[in-house]
Amino acid sequence: QVQLVESGGGLVQTGGSLRLSCTASGLTFSAYAVGWFRQALGKEREFVAAVGWDARYTDFTDSVKGRFTISRDSAKNLVYLQMNSLRPEDTAVYYCAARRGAMTTQSAGYSVWGQGTQVTVSS
Repeated sequence: QVQLVESGGGLVQTGGSLRLSCTASGLTFSAYAVGWFRQALGKEREFVAAVGWDARYTDFTDSVKGRFTISRDSAKNLVYLQMNSLRPEDTAVYYCAARRGAMTTQSAGYSVWGQGTQVTVSS
């Protein structure tokens, strides 16, 4: 069974840090690009970050550049999203998603999704 499971969310104060993990099972993870998306209450899901299947390439939405990093350990079927200098506007449910081949910022391009993890940043 193909599955992605996110973990590491929680409540943090403004300026704090969290590291989200995305654990994959049931797929050849090293062949998949992975993206992180988020959805705040009442808003559409938006792209946050992505990493290519071989980790050579990454991409970030402008609002998180310089604050978030993405990395992967394909041997452990893990992708991490390190979030620093968190702001209240980062509050959302964060989802990881996977797709074979090149990464994309478009959510429609991802075929496998996790269930999400809540990140809340208090002011």
